[in-house]
Amino acid sequence: MTAHHGHDHGVSHDHHHHDRHGHSHGHGGVRGFLRELFVPHTHDAADSVDDALEASAQGIRALKVSLFLLLGTTLLQLAVVLISGSVALLADTVHNFSDALTAIPLWIAFRLARRAPSRRYPNGLGRAEDLAGLFIIVVVAVSAIVAAWQSIDRLLNPHPLQNLWWVVAAGVIGFAGNEIVAVYRIRVGRRIGSAALVADGVHARTDGFTSLAVVLGALGVIVGLPLADPIVGLLISAAILVLLIGTVRSISRRLMDGIEPELVDRAHHALEHVDGIRSIESVRLRWSGHRLRGDAVIRVDDQPLAAADAIAREAERQIVEHLGMVDDVRVSARPLDGA
Repeated sequence: MTAHHGHDHGVSHDHHHHDRHGHSHGHGGVRGFLRELFVPHTHDAADSVDDALEASAQGIRALKVSLFLLLGTTLLQLAVVLISGSVALLADTVHNFSDALTAIPLWIAFRLARRAPSRRYPNGLGRAEDLAGLFIIVVVAVSAIVAAWQSIDRLLNPHPLQNLWWVVAAGVIGFAGNEIVAVYRIRVGRRIGSAALVADGVHARTDGFTSLAVVLGALGVIVGLPLADPIVGLLISAAILVLLIGTVRSISRRLMDGIEPELVDRAHHALEHVDGIRSIESVRLRWSGHRLRGDAVIRVDDQPLAAADAIAREAERQIVEHLGMVDDVRVSARPLDGA
């Protein structure tokens, strides 16, 4: 006895807002603050977007806005690099440009995710989003390595810097532009459940802090420390590679069908709202891009097929209402004393 619940759920979500808000992801202290800053959760149950097309549209909109904003920031910083010769600012500019470019494959992935399932891809193309996340990881790693190489070269072959106050100004602008993009991408990514978009937001945030590091390097040169610029460039590269570990874990977990335990807990909680369910045998969820798919097996009293099927359909509705971001959930109802 199996029921399938599709895209048009036709149910109200008013009564479950309290349930969504009731799940906290907080971590105390400085460590928790830093973790949320650079390894934020990839979903926000309190403000999730339940409609698949609207979620993809919001993701594409976030990428469009951030792409043009970062390109503008990059061009401004490049102009200052040419007149100053700052290798730390060059490293920051390379990161900003790579961050802008990572929006393109992610944009394509969001478009692919909107395609209907086919015989060859019966689960759709949502996983393209996670593959784009892998591309983002590679781009960030390569850009950090290139920046480190440039910094080492400048340490071995010092080059006088010019127009240092312009470098300071460009670093501040780079931080502001990247942080605006980071907040926007992470907020939208959490709302629609996109680990790749959150990763892209974290990428922008790391670039923002490297911009502040550029400011420190320029100020060091101003006060008489000529090697401050390439040293800061090396520190930038090392910091980015370290911070990249959290993003690698997030994306790889999605590709391995990992799921946040609190989502499974909420699915169990949803099933507890359904009259007629005697026990919950199993609940499985997985991400397909920024949408959830899953199945569950419940035990009910031995009764006519139509009655058991009605319980299964109600179970599906409850899971959708409690979780949101659900494209497909199937609940099988089995007799309590059956196999």
